[in-house]
Order: sequence, then C-alpha cells, then structure tokens
Amino acid sequence: MTYCHGAIFHLIAGSTLALVWFSRLLDAALGMPKVADISRPEWDRKPATRDGNPRVSIIVPARNEEEHIGPALTSLLKLDYENYEVIAVNDRSTDRTGEIMDRIAATPEAGSHLKVVHVADLPPGWLGKVHAMWSAANHASGDWLLFTDADVLFRPDVLTRALAYAESEPADHLVLFPRMIMRSPGERMMIAFFQTLFVFGHRPWKVADPKTKDHMGVGAFNLIRRRVYDAVGSYQALRFEVLDDMKLGKIVKNARYAQRNVYGANLISLRWAKGAMGMVDNLTKNFFAIMSFQSWRMLLSAFALAFLNLMPFLGIWLAHGWERLPYAVALASIFAIYVGMSWESDIPAYYFVLHPVGAALFVYIMLRSMLLTLARGGVVWRGTFYSLQELKRGMV
Repeated sequence: MTYCHGAIFHLIAGSTLALVWFSRLLDAALGMPKVADISRPEWDRKPATRDGNPRVSIIVPARNEEEHIGPALTSLLKLDYENYEVIAVNDRSTDRTGEIMDRIAATPEAGSHLKVVHVADLPPGWLGKVHAMWSAANHASGDWLLFTDADVLFRPDVLTRALAYAESEPADHLVLFPRMIMRSPGERMMIAFFQTLFVFGHRPWKVADPKTKDHMGVGAFNLIRRRVYDAVGSYQALRFEVLDDMKLGKIVKNARYAQRNVYGANLISLRWAKGAMGMVDNLTKNFFAIMSFQSWRMLLSAFALAFLNLMPFLGIWLAHGWERLPYAVALASIFAIYVGMSWESDIPAYYFVLHPVGAALFVYIMLRSMLLTLARGGVVWRGTFYSLQELKRGMV
C-alpha cells in the first residue's frame, strides 16, 4: 500500500513538473527568437525621423556610488550619438559620488553634455531613487528620456542603435537587456537561476502584444518618449514604488502605448553583485515588494519555487523505475534552458548542476526579505528607512 501511494505521488508530482517545465521551454524556444537583437548590423544606422536625430536626455541617479559613477559617466560621454545630454543626480550621497560627478563635468570631454544635480533632502512620500529620477526629468530637454543606473557601462553605438530600432518600430518605451559581468562561480550560479526564474515570471516575446498584460522594465535601460512619460503620470505616479523600473513598464503597457524589449549583446553591461551573497543582499529588498508585501503570497510562492526547482532533482532519486520518467523530462527541460542561456551569456550549460543550490538560496532570499521587512516595519534602502505602511500605500 505504501509503495502504491508513493507511485501515485510520483506520477502526479513528476507529471506536473514535466508538463510545467516542458511547456515553458517550448514557449521560450518559440518566443525568444521573436525578440530583436539591436547589436546586429542592420541596426547600425541613424534613426529614421523627419527632424533628424531626436534629442535624448540620459538620467543617472546615484547614491554612494563612488566606485562606479566615474566609469559609468565616462562611457556615456563617449557615445557616438550627437544630440544628447546626461543629467547625473547626486542623491544625498555621503561618499565622494558628488565630487566625482562635478570633477567629470568640469573636463573638456564633458563639454555641454553633462549636467550635475545635487539633491540634499528627500521630501516626504518619495523613495530616494524615484525622486532623483523625477527631479532630473524636470531638468531634461530631450524628446526621449533614458533612465539608467550608476553602475552601467555603455558601448559608444548603443544609443544610435536603440533609437534606430525605436523609431523604426515605432516604440514608445524600449527596454534593452544588459550583459551581466560575472567574476565568480557564485555570481554565475545566482544569475543563471534568476534568468531561469525570469522565464517563468515574464515573457519578453509577449511584451509587444497589446492584447497581453506582459510588460517589461529594466533599471539599466528604460528609454521612453517624453510625451508618453508625461502622459502616464511621470515618476510622480511611482513615487513610493520599490520596483520602479518594472512598474514604469506596467503603467506604460496599461496605458496601451507601444512597448518593446530587445537584446544587445554587450551594448550595455554591468556587474550586478559581488558573489552569491552579494546577490542575496541586493535582492532582499525587492522580493517582498514583488509579492505586494503579502505574507501568504510570499509563503505560497516560496513553496512553489522550491517544488518546481528542487523536486525534479529529488524525484529522480526517490522514484523507482518508470516513475522517474516525468522527472527526467523536467530535468531535460531545465538543462535545455541552461543550454539556451549559454548561447546568449557567459554562463556555461554545466551550471545546471548548481540549479538546486541556486533554488535553495532564492527560497532563503524570499523568506529573508519577508521576515526582515516585517521585523523592521519597513525597508532600508541605501541608508534610508521606508515604512511598510507607506510602501503598501504607494504600490502600483
């Protein structure tokens, strides 16, 4: 009787896992090729507009980024696009970030391209980064606004290519996926798992379809027409939103503007975190917000994540005979996703064997994010405390 119950369990669990993973693999395999790659030769051209090159305002918020802000601004000042400005915002930094910004702005290379805005105080009802981006946009003169982060490195031709694509489509909001710089096995393992999780949570190939709710936003490269930014309420509509980059994509899509996301090889690159535990620290502030600060959703999602990602590896050992077949299908599907990632990134396919370790760490991140937020009564982000009550009230 016990063996019979075990066989039924493995039949149900294994079949569920095989169906979920294989269907997601198939969906991604058919959908991903539809996402354009603007690093290809056909996008190495000027934007096709009647008024020539549209003006672009590049907005770079930074708080305590003395390690990264210099290389980031230097790469922006080497863009081969002519009609642009960079607005760097020193958001209440307590290190040398503001000093470095001012020094670079005073160099001949900066010319008239770089403006520096210093924010000394944070008004009530705002997250620091969102307020910094909103403040900079108020100083911007561009037809397009490009919101990026202070640790992103730009290749000189990225803006020309992005605008050529955006004006050709035409798109109102364009997201470019960055290349991740990974310098340790822990970083590769965590980013590999994150990208696998991304396949479940988002469908980049559906973002362009106005009939779906799929939307996208990436802090490294959110390019949006100024008139659309104003029409959706600007960042003032997201003034207390932790997930500001994704939520910008959401309000643009909900307002039925044309949204696109693209690949770009190494057109932009960044190092997201130092080591596996750096990823843990970086993501802790986000995960409870992703679940709308609802404990029941977080616990349910943590269980689902553990089941989907750990059970295929456990089931193949715990099951017997033919019961192992559906687990094998699930594992083969996960491995195929890693093979696909290895074609587009610096993550070798053999990192598949570390998938369970990544899953366990992500479950830990989810629970840690919830417990720390509840214990503190809010989130500490870049040295500023934001209460849970305010965060819930400010969610979009």
